[in-house]
Amino acid sequence: MILPVIAYGHPVLRQETEEIEALTPEIKKLIADMKETMYEANGVGLAAPQIGKALRLFVIDASPTADDDQDDNLTEEEKKENEFLKTFKRVFINPIIEEEKGEEWGFEEGCLSIPGIREEVFREEQVHISYYDENFEYKEEWLSGFAARVVQHEYDHIEGVLFTDHLSAFKKRLIKRKMTDISKGITNAHYKMKFYKK
Repeated sequence: MILPVIAYGHPVLRQETEEIEALTPEIKKLIADMKETMYEANGVGLAAPQIGKALRLFVIDASPTADDDQDDNLTEEEKKENEFLKTFKRVFINPIIEEEKGEEWGFEEGCLSIPGIREEVFREEQVHISYYDENFEYKEEWLSGFAARVVQHEYDHIEGVLFTDHLSAFKKRLIKRKMTDISKGITNAHYKMKFYKK
């Protein structure tokens, strides 16, 4: 079932999230609904707070970011990352970022909860994460490059952090009006959204 994406301004996006204790039928259904919602909105990741659930859960499918046409123009390292992204589909239950390392690099990020705004965010290039997968099996892995970035972005959501929080005070002032409009329901998102009514 496709769920509405929670818009900026809703308190659930800042709420403390709870751990999932077991893989119940309700959680399995929630994961399936989150994937469907993410695909409908053309996203590469979606966290539970973005559909109104304060749970430590997010889903990722970065395969749309892999570039089939550019393979000939890529370095060997870039080709390797590109191949990895083609299969980078994960469910992260109760994830913990154990370590982040490497040089910070900038990339223009966006968010389904903040449609129409994209800004450069600097993040460390590698991340070590532990989590339970969709079968509730424990996993640990190191990720780098774009895969690490998507994980860091979604992990922020379950910590009550938005990508705009990483921006300078000057950048925040520049987008303040747009952010206020989104919180009031003024947006041209092509997917269903839910706005906070005070």
